[in-house]
Amino acid sequence: MNTNTPKIHTLLRLGIVLVILVLLNFVSVRFFDRIDMTRTGLFTLADASKSLMRTLDDKVTVKAYFTEDLPSPYNNHRRLLLDQLNEYRAYAKGNLQVEFIDPTDDKGKQEAQQQGIAPVQVQVVKEDKFEVKQAYMGMVFLYEDRKEVIPVVQNPGTLEYEISSTIKRLTTRTQKKIGFLSGHGEPALQELGHVQEMLRRQYELAPVDVSKGKSVPSDIAALIVMAPATPLPESDKYQIDQYIMGGGRVAFLINRVDANLQNRYGRALELNTDDLLQQYGVRVNPDLVRDLQCASVTIVQQQSGFSMQSQVPFPYLPLVSNFSKNNVMVKDLRALVLFFTSSLDTTGASAKGIRADVIASSSKEAGRQTGMFAFDPLQRYTRDEFQEKEIPLAVTLQGKFASLYAGKSAPMDTSAGAIMPTAAPVSSSPDTRIVVVGDGDFARDQFMGGSKDNVAFLANMVDYLVDDAGLITIRSKDASFAPLDVVSDGTKKTVKYANLVVPPLLVLLYGVVRWRMRKARKKALEMQ
Repeated sequence: MNTNTPKIHTLLRLGIVLVILVLLNFVSVRFFDRIDMTRTGLFTLADASKSLMRTLDDKVTVKAYFTEDLPSPYNNHRRLLLDQLNEYRAYAKGNLQVEFIDPTDDKGKQEAQQQGIAPVQVQVVKEDKFEVKQAYMGMVFLYEDRKEVIPVVQNPGTLEYEISSTIKRLTTRTQKKIGFLSGHGEPALQELGHVQEMLRRQYELAPVDVSKGKSVPSDIAALIVMAPATPLPESDKYQIDQYIMGGGRVAFLINRVDANLQNRYGRALELNTDDLLQQYGVRVNPDLVRDLQCASVTIVQQQSGFSMQSQVPFPYLPLVSNFSKNNVMVKDLRALVLFFTSSLDTTGASAKGIRADVIASSSKEAGRQTGMFAFDPLQRYTRDEFQEKEIPLAVTLQGKFASLYAGKSAPMDTSAGAIMPTAAPVSSSPDTRIVVVGDGDFARDQFMGGSKDNVAFLANMVDYLVDDAGLITIRSKDASFAPLDVVSDGTKKTVKYANLVVPPLLVLLYGVVRWRMRKARKKALEMQ
């Protein structure tokens, strides 16, 4: 018998194991999957990101300048970034090159700063002392002769959106233009800082003036009518109508009631848009929706000679979490804060052949105020004032719309220098989309109420209007926490005492069962 046979068999087994490990490693880099238990798939690439990688037609280089040995939580940021870039690379079919650079020496630091990545200061605990350390946590994306920079990775929840939107912007030749109607008291683009920051990553933003007979420019991919404060002249309405008749997409974000929290008073606005919207199948009601599921306002009260600030729930700031699960625009959002919103009525849409879908509505305990609009943050409400449920607050309209001016002469703008229409009004549109929201302030900087989803909602709305649904699924991953459901005081007490009583009872019951089982076993042994 050959004494070397066992050794040969052992070496063969080791060789086979090594080959299997190498093959598994090779395959796992190119074919892999993850089990992601988060509701929005926060740690797994969305289908839109995978599709973007598969459609790259040339090489994209990503240089990540990230300092090593950073304290928590920044070390987790680096690990997450490395994992995510590797996953992007696996789907890119060789068209994504990733370089991780630790700029520790002067040359590395100079290179990072030349690329547009500045150091940030982070706190480090060293020898039981807090120290400030300079760190680099940015990325540079290179494609052909173009460059995009993410100066600092701050929020892991938005990392996929940052990477995908940057690569998409880098590899897209032309940007679509989004118009914001102006000239009727609408907020200027400068008042929409968060909106601009989000939308300018993918779109060109421009004010649109339709006064003096000017039409909506043909290169506007979608038009946003946000919070007009004065009535729209008939000639301006005509230009918006004809833009829709030409296949344009429009979002109407309408304040039907001008409410002022400081004055504690509101008044209905006459914007001269009711007939236009009703022609398209929706009505913005002159009311205010109140909801038990709501945001809070800060009030100052005098107590014992001191000014005390306190947070008080205010029903006229609905915290909306009831979204349509079938519309990609809202299905992954958690909670919108609406500011004095009005209800919507879509009962006339079906008769016009228009498909109307409610995408956001109130909770199951809501109500409406009509007539005189006076409110007090300290007012005590009764349950009788919240008897309505799922009041429509935002809707989409889709179909072929009929013009308000069909069979009529085009309205004239009599102001000096006005351009007179030369063609008869177009009477119907091709299949197109309209979004209507009963609040025009939810995306303004001073009214957002701290909700991340407010800006995401408007950005998703723009993507929806221009048929760019891919980024919606990525952007909405970084959603805010869902609000707790409103329950009665009785339910709260029941849950509270159940948590106190049930666990000890279960332990006691388990002990009794075990005692009885032991007693029965002992008795059986004695009988043998």
